[in-house]
Amino acid sequence: MLSSLFGRFRRRAPFLPPTPDTPICVIGDVHGCVVQLEKLLNKVPQDHRIILVGDYVDRGECSAEVLRLISARPDITCLKGNHEEMMLRFLKDPLEQGPRWLRYGGLQTLASFDVRGVRAEMTGDELTECRDRFHVAMGDTLYQWVTGLKTWEMSGNVLVVHAGADPNVPPTDQSEKTLIWGHPSFQKTIRRDGVWVVHGHTIVGEAGAQKGRISIDTGAFATGVLSAVCLDGGEPIFLTAQG
Repeated sequence: MLSSLFGRFRRRAPFLPPTPDTPICVIGDVHGCVVQLEKLLNKVPQDHRIILVGDYVDRGECSAEVLRLISARPDITCLKGNHEEMMLRFLKDPLEQGPRWLRYGGLQTLASFDVRGVRAEMTGDELTECRDRFHVAMGDTLYQWVTGLKTWEMSGNVLVVHAGADPNVPPTDQSEKTLIWGHPSFQKTIRRDGVWVVHGHTIVGEAGAQKGRISIDTGAFATGVLSAVCLDGGEPIFLTAQG
């Protein structure tokens, strides 16, 4: 009986404010929008640690510039998004993974690295040659940096990921696939552990916080608006920058 009552209490318990161990500012999906990123970085309070949720490449025009900027900033914590994952898969297996990546923004990334003469439909040899030129243009240092990106960051009762989290699994037990690509129950089921999940991946009209989820992907590559959230234990404060 006590167990049943406790279970019902937990289901009804309200979320406490998102309270990281130290103040943080989390920036949404950049997608090559370097102008907005630079503007937004200048707005972050000096006492806040900066975290980026991934998807730095594809769709926008300046993926190379974004990667070079953030990889040179050790003070920024960078997570991996599904578009970095698709790019890395192309570099490892261009014949199998190339067509999909090119359809979902890879063409813009290649152009930003000055890899020319590519198109959405290419033969196997063309894909391999394109991969080789892209790897050279990227360089080993930047390639290794992207390869080493982590998939989550936990601070206090705040979990920062790219796409979402399984609401029925503890934060540290989430699969990499779920964190990068999302979970079907993420938007439907409220977590019972009081953990707030800050995420991008799913475009929203305006960044906001609701029922343990803080959504900050405002589709910068399409809308021109890049968003972020600042968390210090009080009410979430949202920042935006336009191109």
